[in-house]
Amino acid sequence: MIFRLSVWVFMLLGGIFGGYYIDGILFKNIHSNIYFHLISFITGLFISFLVVRISKNTGRTLAKYGRQGDVKRMDTNVLVKEGVYKYMRHPMHLGLFLFPLATAFLVASPSFILIICPIEILFMYVMIKIMEEPEAIKKFGDEYLEYKKQTPGFCVKTRCLKALLKEVPKNN
Repeated sequence: MIFRLSVWVFMLLGGIFGGYYIDGILFKNIHSNIYFHLISFITGLFISFLVVRISKNTGRTLAKYGRQGDVKRMDTNVLVKEGVYKYMRHPMHLGLFLFPLATAFLVASPSFILIICPIEILFMYVMIKIMEEPEAIKKFGDEYLEYKKQTPGFCVKTRCLKALLKEVPKNN
C-alpha cells in the first residue's frame, strides 16, 4: 500500500514539475494566457468530479458485494461481478486513469496533458497487468480466471459508462 501511494505521489509531482519544465521549452508563452488557464482549470474540475464519482461508486459496489463475514473495511473476500463490475474488471482503475489527467488540467500544463499523462496512464495499465491481476488470480483462483475470460478489463461503451457513473447508494 505504501509503495503504491509513493508511486502515485511521484507520478503526480513528477508530472507537474516535468510538465512545467517541458512547457518552458515547447510552450514558452502558454502560462501567461489567462484564457488557457481558465479553460484548463474548469476542465480539470470536471474530470476531478468524474474521478471522485467513479471512485465513490466503485468503492460502494465493492463494499456492498465484496464482503462476507467479518472483513476489514478496505478488504474484500468475494469476487464482485455486480453493478459496473459485470461490464469490466477494473472500473475503479478506469476512473483512476483520469486522475493524472485531472491534475494536468488543474495545473494547466500542456506538456503534462499531452506527453506525461499518457505515459503515466500506460504505466498504470502495466502495473495492473503485473501486480493487480496476479493478486486477483491468487486470491480468487479459477473463479477470477473464468471472470477474466468473460469480462473485459475496461469498457468505454455507453452502457458501461452509464453504469460507472450511476449513483450507488451507501451500504448501511
